[in-house]
Amino acid sequence: MTTSNTGTGAVDPSVREELERLRDSIDNIDAAVVHMLAERFKATQQVGRLKAVHQLPPADPAREARQIARLRSLAENAKLDPAFAEKFLNFIIAEVIRHHERIAEDTVNHQATDAG
Repeated sequence: MTTSNTGTGAVDPSVREELERLRDSIDNIDAAVVHMLAERFKATQQVGRLKAVHQLPPADPAREARQIARLRSLAENAKLDPAFAEKFLNFIIAEVIRHHERIAEDTVNHQATDAG
């Protein structure tokens, strides 16, 4: 972790200690978020393979709309800006769809290779 002092003069040691404690907490939360996203993408990869095998479309707009509404509600209850939560989920959904498209293409190519 990097600590910088952008102010002038010495920082009270108790303030620096509290700042370090808070930053350590933020670092731990960031690590948890990364691990949770990795788990989420493992699950969505499985969904993508299932969709590809059964020739289902990579995107599911109705599901995506339900998820956005659900996440906005969760964000409101958690006192998080729902617009931010929606932007975050839209970013994730776009990445998931990209993965699903790639999985579908790989599946079609693999089936074509097997048939030939």
